[in-house]
Amino acid sequence: MKLSDFSFILPQELIAQEPLEERTNSRLIVLNRKDRTIEHKKFTNIIDYLQEGDCLVLNNTRVIPARLIGEKVETKSKMEFLLLNRKEADKWEVMVKPGKKARLGSEFCFGEGLIKARILEILEGGNRLVEFEYQGIFEEVLDKLGDMPLPPYITKTLEDKERYQTVYSKHSGSAAAPTAGLHFTEDLMERIEKKGIKLAYVTLHVGLGTFRPVKIDNVLEHKMHSEYFWIEPEQAQIINQAKDNNKRIIAVGTTSARVLESIGTKEGKVEIKEGDTDIFIYPGYEFKVVDALITNFHLPESTLVMLVSAFADRKFVLDAYQEAINNSYRFFSFGDAMLII
Repeated sequence: MKLSDFSFILPQELIAQEPLEERTNSRLIVLNRKDRTIEHKKFTNIIDYLQEGDCLVLNNTRVIPARLIGEKVETKSKMEFLLLNRKEADKWEVMVKPGKKARLGSEFCFGEGLIKARILEILEGGNRLVEFEYQGIFEEVLDKLGDMPLPPYITKTLEDKERYQTVYSKHSGSAAAPTAGLHFTEDLMERIEKKGIKLAYVTLHVGLGTFRPVKIDNVLEHKMHSEYFWIEPEQAQIINQAKDNNKRIIAVGTTSARVLESIGTKEGKVEIKEGDTDIFIYPGYEFKVVDALITNFHLPESTLVMLVSAFADRKFVLDAYQEAINNSYRFFSFGDAMLII
C-alpha cells in the first residue's frame, strides 16, 4: 500500500480559511456504500439520514489556547511554545520554536512574567518536558495569554475562539478541534434527540500529530501518533444498548471512530477504558463498532484519508473527493462535511 494511493490534487482556494457564519450552513456530501451513490445536501439534512434508535458518538474534548509567545529570560529572544500534553500537575510536553534556544534548564517567561517556564527534559522527537510556574489557576492564566493553535493551513486570524470549539465541548486538553463536530448547533442536536436518536460522548484529546504528514512511501511502516482518551460508564452503556437493539453507531469524526475501535470488542460492543491509543486504521481494517461516519474533508496522503478509505473503499472515497472538488466544496477544519452510511 503506497502513499501515492491516497493522493489527490486540491486547489488552494478550496481550503476554508474561516468558519461560516452559521455552523449548519455547511454542505454535506453523502456516500452510500451499498448503492455506491453520492448525494449533495446541506448539513441540516443530516437528520434525514438518522433513524430512531441510532446512536451518535461525539468527542467532547475542548481545545485549549495552547500557543504561547514569550521570551527567553537570559537573552530576551522571542520564543514560541505549543502545549501538547499535560503529563502531571504543571509539567507539560511542549513543542518549542526555535528549538536551539530551549536547552536543558533554560527559563522563559510569558505575559511579562504571568507564566514562567523551565526546560526539564528533551524528549524523543525534539519536544520538551516543561514545568510552568504561575499565580492562580493555570487554565485561567492560559486563557488570557494563549492563542488558539489553528492548523498550519489556516492563515487567517480567528476572531471568535469559540468557533474552533464544538458546542458540546467539555473537557479541556486538545491542541486541535474534532472538526466534524463543528457543524452541530444546540438546536440541531435537540432536533436529533427529539427524533429518538441517542447521543453518547467519548473524550479524546486531539494532538498535533493529526496534522503530521506520512513521510514514508510504504504506508504500513508509518508510526501513528498517540492520543489520550476515555469513556465514562454511562456513555458506554448507551452505545452498547444501541448495539443490543441492532441500531447503528454513527461516529462523529475520525477521533470518535478511533476511540470506538480502540475500545471495541469482537462482538461489536465497547469496553470502559482510558489510556493512550495509537490505532492506525487503513484499508483492510475491519470495523468492529462503527456503522456510519460523519467527517470533514482531509489532507491528501494523510492518515485521516486512509481511515475514511478503510471505511468506504479507497476508490469510492477518492471519487467522492474529486466530485467535491469539482463542486467547490470547502476543505479541512472549517470546511464542509461528508456522511458515509
